[in-house]
Amino acid sequence: TLIQIKEFGVINKIDFSPVSPYNYAVTASSRIHVYGHYSQEPIKTFSRFKDAAYCATYRDDGKLLLAGSEEGSIRLFDISGRAPLRQFDGHTKAVHAVGFLSDKYRIFSGGDDYSSNLWDIPSAAEIVSYNEHLDYVRCGCASKLNADVFVTGSYDHTVKVFDARAKKSIMTIEHGQPVESVLLFPSGGLLASAGGRYVKVWDILKGGQLLVSLKNHHKTVTCLCLNSSGQRLLSGSLDRHVKIYSTTSYKVVHSFNYATSILSLALSSFYYEAKNNWGEKKTSWYSMHQIKTLEENKAKPQNKRQPAYRTYVKGRNYMPKQEDFYVSKPRKCVLRKYDKLLKSFQSSKALDAVLEPQIRLCTPEVTVAVMQELNRRGTLRSALAGRDEKQISLLLTFVTRHVIEPRFTPILVTVADMITDIYQPVVGQSALVDKQFLRLQEAIRKEIDYQEELLEVLGMMDALFATLTKKKASSLEENRSNGLTKTLENDMS
Repeated sequence: TLIQIKEFGVINKIDFSPVSPYNYAVTASSRIHVYGHYSQEPIKTFSRFKDAAYCATYRDDGKLLLAGSEEGSIRLFDISGRAPLRQFDGHTKAVHAVGFLSDKYRIFSGGDDYSSNLWDIPSAAEIVSYNEHLDYVRCGCASKLNADVFVTGSYDHTVKVFDARAKKSIMTIEHGQPVESVLLFPSGGLLASAGGRYVKVWDILKGGQLLVSLKNHHKTVTCLCLNSSGQRLLSGSLDRHVKIYSTTSYKVVHSFNYATSILSLALSSFYYEAKNNWGEKKTSWYSMHQIKTLEENKAKPQNKRQPAYRTYVKGRNYMPKQEDFYVSKPRKCVLRKYDKLLKSFQSSKALDAVLEPQIRLCTPEVTVAVMQELNRRGTLRSALAGRDEKQISLLLTFVTRHVIEPRFTPILVTVADMITDIYQPVVGQSALVDKQFLRLQEAIRKEIDYQEELLEVLGMMDALFATLTKKKASSLEENRSNGLTKTLENDMS
């Protein structure tokens, strides 16, 4: 069931209350509307802002609401009241990122003045200010396991991890594009960042090592969200799509399509909510999808009566007469599975489709053609990444078998280079994968030896042909000279 509610002004954040009745706060223009998830009507409005409000966020107990503003101040509201309980002043420009630390008595903020600050709620005093970013700070999140750790993302292409006990950041991660959203996994060991067309997952426990880079959107990714169990990662983008990934394989398991661009995502135990912006007349919309219960999904379909056999064969034996006009039925072009997946820009699934036994064994040229198309689109690396031991072994087996064929060599050498580059860190962890790498190395070594031997034989043949040509030319000259001498002798006689 899709529900659409119209808001006047730009919507920049939607956040669900973590406690029952799971109301949700919508930050739009200079107001924060709190909606009831049963009535879908505003039950409270916070409007004590001189200019635009940003990033209204609930505390874990659902009693307090924190929001930044265009004028640079941060306001803390009690859900049962209307006037702000605290106001934190210290930023000189707009504050787009705010949040509570897990101890519930401190908050963090990030502003367009390039600073990331930490505040004490009881005294409304600034604890520490970090000025390490070189551009706008537009997103942030706090660790749920460590009350002193929080993360900020900036338009300077970096993500910084801060510890309240340290005077500077404890980790800097280079995303590569302006960072629009950051998200810590429940375990606290993984960090997701979104910016440009990429969603990247980093391992903080290994010093910020890149685990996977996802490129499933066609425009800038604006927001990220996790479900309560951490098994699904959601991303929204300006391309009007919401992608849902499995956090075990990092493959897209579902996708939503909307009429306008996605700017914010939020999840509750009852609803999935996505907000769209850029509507006409400067109005904004957000939509809500209700997740069906298990009993509804298991409803048994009604058995329909199938047509009789004579319905299908009717008119098959009719012979056209001389005065009849024959109109042929247009044939429907049926795309194969991998063509459909390529058409919908599902690179990883398209590669999986052409690695099925009936295709890779019978028609390997189809598999290589799909790899070449993915390489042309620039998505081959993302399609090869994030695979398990069995899939890596399958890929290496295919490359080893066909890399020596001249028609496949150019693209399969590129595939082999990418696989080696991506999975080099895991070499030594799987005996099966290591064995396939050794087979690939041996196949390439043998091919190089064959090429060297062929070059030697070619050189020998060139020398032999050159010798034969000289001997033939000398014998012809000798015959000509002998014939001329005999002719002169006959004339003189």
